[in-house]
Amino acid sequence: MSLITPVILSGGSGTRLWPLSRTGRPKQLLSLTSEETMLQLTASRAPVSEGYAAPVVVANAAHVEMIEEQLTAGGLEQALLILEPAGRNTAPAIAAAALAVDRDALMLVMPSDHVIRDVAAFRAAIAAATPLAEQGWLITFGITPDGPETGYGYIQRGEELSPGVARVRNFVEKPDRATAEQYLAGGDYSWNGGIFLFAAGAYLDALGTHAPDILAAVQRSMEGATREGHRLYPNRHDFAASPSQAIDYAVMEKAERVAVVPVEMGWSDVGSWDALHAISDTDEAGNAHHGEVFAIDTERCLIRSEGPVVAAVGVSDLIVIATPDAVLIMPRGESQEVKRAVAALQKDGHITLDRAL
Repeated sequence: MSLITPVILSGGSGTRLWPLSRTGRPKQLLSLTSEETMLQLTASRAPVSEGYAAPVVVANAAHVEMIEEQLTAGGLEQALLILEPAGRNTAPAIAAAALAVDRDALMLVMPSDHVIRDVAAFRAAIAAATPLAEQGWLITFGITPDGPETGYGYIQRGEELSPGVARVRNFVEKPDRATAEQYLAGGDYSWNGGIFLFAAGAYLDALGTHAPDILAAVQRSMEGATREGHRLYPNRHDFAASPSQAIDYAVMEKAERVAVVPVEMGWSDVGSWDALHAISDTDEAGNAHHGEVFAIDTERCLIRSEGPVVAAVGVSDLIVIATPDAVLIMPRGESQEVKRAVAALQKDGHITLDRAL
């Protein structure tokens, strides 16, 4: 069996963290929780120095220069970049990576924009999963819930297959709060964090069985790919012909040999400004600061500036995000509502949705 190959999915261009995250520079290319960007932190969890193969990064072609710059800064000039000509969700993206490596290569699939605080726990979970992945099982990593979260899908565990690894009994959609509370009380559910380990050939075989249209389109696109150094460009027409589907729906919910490794590793998908506040260091008043910020008689706020001085006086439970060309102010606890601001800007065709800072 060859080395484990990290496959980093960096095709996202969401705006849930607007005005900092934009289509021109999405969240995975930002430094949100440390000096390193989220992409660099993701790559550092499975480094060549620890025996992993050089990573494969599947990314939006529009971001290639920024990605190369960040990978080079992290000593990963040898990473293969598969540059999607169109977004087709995770099942086709992972298929492209699987077709670019040996069939027996184990692929550790990771989103590029998640936080994992306890990397040692993550690596222990990978070690527990590896023997079954070598036997052809498709492994997902289940995040130990810390509350009745309604924003994630859940994975129900069945019988134990080996120490720390269980057969998946069921994948379930995002629940309402009462159902989520039942899942927590039952103790046999994990959050679906979208991190996987499997052999490339096992994934391609499962995809051919359960989503053959995706496999056929991606195969054609990779057969017609062009290469420039470490950049690989799948054929635009063929890749765009693939159905757009997540790996969960295309493969994981349908395949027979699917297992889950529950792991508590300080995980967050940083899917909102509230989520960032929750994992950030705070002062004695519960404020999380970044940039030149003065918080006076202020409590429980997330205040971040990428340029202008921000002075907050006598306020509480606010999110304040300032960039050189935009300011967002909203109540804490309602940060998902940033989509309303984004919708208004989209209607106006506003440049701050696309312009990279």
